[in-house]
Amino acid sequence: MHMEPIASSSATSTSGTTHPLSAFLSYSRFSPSHLAFLTALTTSIEPSCYSTAVRHSHWREAMSAELRALEENSTWTLESLPPGKTPIGCKWVFKTKLKVDGSIERYKARLVAKDYTQVEGLDYHETFAPVAKMTTVRCLLAVAATKN
Repeated sequence: MHMEPIASSSATSTSGTTHPLSAFLSYSRFSPSHLAFLTALTTSIEPSCYSTAVRHSHWREAMSAELRALEENSTWTLESLPPGKTPIGCKWVFKTKLKVDGSIERYKARLVAKDYTQVEGLDYHETFAPVAKMTTVRCLLAVAATKN
């Protein structure tokens, strides 16, 4: 979609920006449902840490659902830590999933390992490899087939 400038960009905006996006973008052509979605994207606040998220019941439920899923899928095994070693930390990552109309579909929490602190051969000998979704595999095969 090509958008023409709607104002001169030479003036500095009230925010102090020399070339504000509002001088080049207009939301006037978006449908009401798309405007609602864009508004929801820019106004939803996702916590950046556990201490903030735990104050809200919907984020606590999302974290509980993630822990249940990890347990049901046998994602890990509990092992004794070798003497002198410290465990690798983890972090909660939070995301608000939206419907097309901008309303909230669900709250998603993921527990991720801080694996950037690991050293190959010292901290680990195996690598975790996530499994691709079958839809992704089919899409890749379809593209490969059309490109011969």
